[in-house]
Amino acid sequence: MATSVQDPGGAARGAAAPRVPGGRWGIAVAAVLVQLALGAVYAWSVFNKPLQSEFGWSKSEVVLPFEVAIGTIFIGTFVGGRIQDRRGPRPVALAGVVLYSVGIMLASLTNTKDQLWLLVLTYGVMGGIGLGLAYITPIAMLAKWFPDKRGLITGIAVGGFGFGAVITGPVAKNLLAGTPHKPGVFLPLGIAYLVAGLIGASMFRNPPAGYVVPGWEASTVGRNVPTTRAYDLGAALRTPQWWLLTAILTLNTLTGIAFISQASDAAQGLTGISAGAAATFVGLMGLFNGAGRIGWAALSDGIGRMRAFFGMLLVQGLAFLLLPHVAFAVFAVLAALIYLSYGGGFGTMPATAADFFGTPNAGAIYGAMIVAWSIGGVVGPLIASKLYESTGGYSVPFTVLGIVALVSMALPLITRPPAAGTHADADLLEAQSRVGNA
Repeated sequence: MATSVQDPGGAARGAAAPRVPGGRWGIAVAAVLVQLALGAVYAWSVFNKPLQSEFGWSKSEVVLPFEVAIGTIFIGTFVGGRIQDRRGPRPVALAGVVLYSVGIMLASLTNTKDQLWLLVLTYGVMGGIGLGLAYITPIAMLAKWFPDKRGLITGIAVGGFGFGAVITGPVAKNLLAGTPHKPGVFLPLGIAYLVAGLIGASMFRNPPAGYVVPGWEASTVGRNVPTTRAYDLGAALRTPQWWLLTAILTLNTLTGIAFISQASDAAQGLTGISAGAAATFVGLMGLFNGAGRIGWAALSDGIGRMRAFFGMLLVQGLAFLLLPHVAFAVFAVLAALIYLSYGGGFGTMPATAADFFGTPNAGAIYGAMIVAWSIGGVVGPLIASKLYESTGGYSVPFTVLGIVALVSMALPLITRPPAAGTHADADLLEAQSRVGNA
């Protein structure tokens, strides 16, 4: 018989829930504040041309700090998720916010063309690892506070990340216009991220052991039935479900981010709009990235997680097949659907992982799944760019991506929660006993 599990960072069994301004919704607001600061990383494109003009870097050189930041996020989520499950969310989030913000502030020290390495080290490595540490904590934490609204609440949490660039982009653009030394704007931005992040992260905490939402009982029937067991990372990795979920997230990310990497150029090349109109278009699309994280996640609470992922991949597949053949008005609608579905994957998967594997070790389990972000973030844009270079247009790249999305729909159809009596049960009982007796 499995023993009950006490979450690190929670109060003793039977204790009252921690007093937090606004209750659990106050913690949700704090989580969004942190994610808004972290999501500013998606505003990197506003720095490309100013940095190229000041230092003469090539296009591939100027995007290197951003690529390194995205590539190192997985390090932070993997390490931070494991520490959070043992020590609670607050120290991990605070450490992540500090590392992320200080890295961005130190990026302002870049002064010459041959100091690209400094920008990569500070913005890229420090910022990326810190981002990963702070990104994973509110997701795992809120899944424990909101067992009755897992999809909605994790969608809101990562929705803040999606909206971060929408806020930061115009601010950074104005700061860049007012100074000849472009890296200098990283200092005030880093300070702002630090203040917002510390305020939000200081409120982070897990609910007490035995916490339940008044008047709510976990369903034993329906489309999203949460597991009653607590998998640790090792046990989760020994199930086919972890690999299937990671594959679904990888493919949904790959197709979506492939389009994001080409959105401006594709809009101009396929529909003939101006560069200025394309820039406005891309900025507006960021709103759909954030909205998709909330919308699809909330929808998954009602229709089921796998049906939601099936829908995301279907929408992307059809949109990609149509994109090369439509006028700009329809192109913009299809692009918005792709952005919605791309964001929806990040909004829905945390709740899915919690349903499948439990919440006590959700930080480590979902943190490891973020490898999908790194894989998709590299492979997707690479496929799009290579196919464009070999064919001279976007018809083949978008058709291939559409087919990839449609074929990927098979994965949600065959993915089911781990069944009772799997080979991992002995590992689960042992892990639960260790945690319960700690």
